[in-house]
Amino acid sequence: MVVTGTAAAPTLGILDPADPSRGYDLRDCALHTPGIVAALPVLAALVSAADLTPYDVGSGQPVAQRGELKHVLVTESPDGELMVRLVLRSTAAEARVRKHLPWLRERLPAVRVVTINVQPEHRAVLEGEREVVLTEDDTLPMRMGGVTLHLRPRSFFQTNTAVAAALYREAAAWVRDLAPERVVDLYCGVGGFALHLAAPGRTVTGIEISADAVASAERSRDEADLPGTLGFAVGDATAPEHAALLAGADLVVVNPPRRGLGHDLARRLEGSGARHVLYSSCNPETLARDLADLASYRPVRGRLLDMFPQTPHAEVLVLLQRSE
Repeated sequence: MVVTGTAAAPTLGILDPADPSRGYDLRDCALHTPGIVAALPVLAALVSAADLTPYDVGSGQPVAQRGELKHVLVTESPDGELMVRLVLRSTAAEARVRKHLPWLRERLPAVRVVTINVQPEHRAVLEGEREVVLTEDDTLPMRMGGVTLHLRPRSFFQTNTAVAAALYREAAAWVRDLAPERVVDLYCGVGGFALHLAAPGRTVTGIEISADAVASAERSRDEADLPGTLGFAVGDATAPEHAALLAGADLVVVNPPRRGLGHDLARRLEGSGARHVLYSSCNPETLARDLADLASYRPVRGRLLDMFPQTPHAEVLVLLQRSE
């Protein structure tokens, strides 16, 4: 939620495209979960109580660049617990936020994790590199069937938790029929696909550039006591040094960002010899481009999942099989 207005009367929602200095309040938007709808008025009251002046992006030249609070990011777990992240220009207001933590927890008992994310730059970036955790807990448990994923503040997680659970169930069902012995999960994040694909006698290796996400995946693995061999490593999924790992895989799972795999990684998959590729995509255009590059593979199964309701976006799961 973009925060505009004043500390005394904040607006939590989106910016007016015609006038970026003005915001539309979306606290009661029907797309939110009931838990988030209930939390947003309390968080707006926190803005006022802690005197967090909303950041003024300005509506022309010169740019205003005044205030501190840029965004309020809220995640609700399947068990109704909340992670709240306050994106601030600096840590100048940290003491005031800490002072009001007991106040917040009394009025919003579902809060498990509260952080300050520091984003000092004046540009359209949702969050910064630095995260200050203000609570004892630094992860939000996301229970997905028999696996609990641990979401850290700056780790990627699917937008719609219920649809994400369906995505992982579908992937597990498809892979169960293939019975691969070696699986490589590129862009594994906090381990959503890798953890759901664990099976007796199977080796699953997840690669993810975020060390925080890998730490979360390892914690989930250790707590779940899953069968088979399940390992994670910090690394760039697109890097050439993973070619040997891909060459020994029966199945490669890819869940890239909207930009897709790119020609170089697609070529490495082409030369890997992997029998199957499981591709989860949030951008049909880059998916189509990558499928054209993966000329040695043909789609054998596909599923459209409405990960982003009321928008033109969707998640597409495709199973590719190497042509004989």
